[in-house]
Amino acid sequence: MKRFKRFLRWLLLLTLVAALLGLLAIYLVYRHYEPQLPEVATLRDVRFQVPLKIYSRDGKLIANFGEARRFPAAIDEVPDVLKQAFIATEDERFYQHPGVDYQGMARVGWEFVRAGGEFGSGGSTITMQLARNFFLSPERKLERKLKEILLALKIERELSKDEILGLYLNKIFLGNRAYGIAAAAQVYYGKALAELTLPEAALIAGLPKAPSDLNPVQNPQRSLERRNYVLSRMLEVGYLDAATYAAAVATPETAHIHDLPIELEAPYVAEMARLEAEQLLGAEEALTGGYSVYTSVDSNLQLAANDALRKALSDYEERHGYRGPEAHVALAGATSDEPAVHVLKGLSGTGGLLPALVVAVTAESADLLLQDGSTGALTFDEARWARRYISADERGPAPKSLLDLLQPGDVIRVRALESGLWRLTQIPTVQGTLVALDPENGGIRALVGGFSFGRSKFNRATQSERNPGSSFKPFVYSAAFNKGFTAASIVNDAPIVFEIPGVEKAWRPQNDNQTFSGPIRLREAMVRSKNLVSIRVLDAIGVPYARRYIERFGFDPKRLPENLSLALGTASAPPLTMARGFAVFANGGFRVDPFLIERIDNSQGEVAYSANPARACATCRSALPRSSIWIRLPTKYLPGTRPLRTRRRPQRAPAAPAGHAPRRRAATGAARHRRAQRLPDHLADDGRGQARYRPQGDGARPQ
Repeated sequence: MKRFKRFLRWLLLLTLVAALLGLLAIYLVYRHYEPQLPEVATLRDVRFQVPLKIYSRDGKLIANFGEARRFPAAIDEVPDVLKQAFIATEDERFYQHPGVDYQGMARVGWEFVRAGGEFGSGGSTITMQLARNFFLSPERKLERKLKEILLALKIERELSKDEILGLYLNKIFLGNRAYGIAAAAQVYYGKALAELTLPEAALIAGLPKAPSDLNPVQNPQRSLERRNYVLSRMLEVGYLDAATYAAAVATPETAHIHDLPIELEAPYVAEMARLEAEQLLGAEEALTGGYSVYTSVDSNLQLAANDALRKALSDYEERHGYRGPEAHVALAGATSDEPAVHVLKGLSGTGGLLPALVVAVTAESADLLLQDGSTGALTFDEARWARRYISADERGPAPKSLLDLLQPGDVIRVRALESGLWRLTQIPTVQGTLVALDPENGGIRALVGGFSFGRSKFNRATQSERNPGSSFKPFVYSAAFNKGFTAASIVNDAPIVFEIPGVEKAWRPQNDNQTFSGPIRLREAMVRSKNLVSIRVLDAIGVPYARRYIERFGFDPKRLPENLSLALGTASAPPLTMARGFAVFANGGFRVDPFLIERIDNSQGEVAYSANPARACATCRSALPRSSIWIRLPTKYLPGTRPLRTRRRPQRAPAAPAGHAPRRRAATGAARHRRAQRLPDHLADDGRGQARYRPQGDGARPQ
């Protein structure tokens, strides 16, 4: 008996010593690693990597840029069923333990001994996983595990349980570039968090263990098994009753990839906005900072621009003939023929033109198999245009039936009609662009850089250096009007020859229709786009003067030729620059700078950037009462135009004293300008105040 008591005393003493040594070891470990632990306070201001979103000015989503799909959600927005699914699967005692579940840690310690110094899975609480995801590496070593435990305890002291759970649910990777539960709900189900059902919530909660292997896209069967395991854990913990569990397990799985719904098709606009946002914010910050870019594009105008350009190019294609099917495959007999369907699915829809497989064809109609597995019909009336393409200027005879155009196995392009039928079409070989500009402030209201961004990312609205041709003549005439010409000035539309030094052959420009009208007023010459009149006018005012004047419309002087061909539009200018130039005519003479981004909001909804463009207002004076103060607008302007200046209503001059003759009013600035202006030598007054062209010599070329 005495030996037993002595043994118990020694055992108690050893236990006490062991406990003290254990506490000392914990203290020493804490003192060793505590300086290395990061500040938990940073979690309160954590910034998640959120993609860049591009919107129209009326809030329609145009594009979403970024490697990670993440849409942070507040913990109050997370439905209870989703919280319960994660807690039951990952950490059922989450709301009871202080950050470390000692029961789980005992199990992990035994596994650590058995594994020879490496930790297996399990044992980590949600708080510990949060510490690892934010601050630590994923390596399975004792040192990392100790830091993870200490960090979890530290986090629990500074953050509430709901704050910890919210950070965890927004941080975790859930496969297919989805980070956080809101992104997973969108990617796998195309839903918001509040719309998730119990089986869908259970599937998402089962993904953190192995997001790349267990997601329903890569491995549907394993994903289904994992989902049912999560449901069983919810039943064990008490979140579900037996009937609800049975119904959820019996529900078939419907998850598949859902792209973020794009509300407005404007890919060229999106790419321009992305590049500009990266310049303003920095590439990394722009793509991960959760910014929302609001462009100046109007959604209705953009849709109209898309339709207008595509229709114009498709009409051009139909006028020039049909080039035949894109491909031909041998059909085994049924619409489910695997090689044929494989070829069809390898093609993509382009500008609303969908690939279709001709299954059967008669003289009047053809049966089609579409890419999504549906069927359709093509009638001969919707293919009568398809005369065989021979060259840009030649077509073959008109087809007499569909049998002249198609045969089973042909892969063609069709366009949906409002009647439910389909129209035969083809992908255009020509390209086009359209840009619409607000003349008052330069905001881009619509922009289409080509027929299809997927086939060609070259933005013809901003990157193409094309010759504007006759559309450039208004700028030449504007320079002439500023030099003394008027719309009623008469110029001789007659043949003209230029002898160029060093060139054997003389330059003999011609009008488009090879006809001449003789003396003609400038207003009519401009309407009929007379080349020879434009050249004579430019020669009269001088090329150097015209170039200096036209530069002020926003044209690059390096791309304006220093010869008379300038009158024929041989300059190089992107369509956006042309639109900027014409905006000067539309707004009363003010040059505006085109811009695309109106504002950028940060992830908190605060304005991080605002364009605040200068605004031209040619009608402001007439709109304001006479007693108002006119405010000068900060805009650039052209010769012959004046900006609004700050001035008050002019006061009436005081009456002259008795015995003094009234003084004559001084001439206004405009009157002095007219008085000092002298008509060029080749212009003469016709007696009615109009400038008339005076031919020099034989009238071929003014001196």
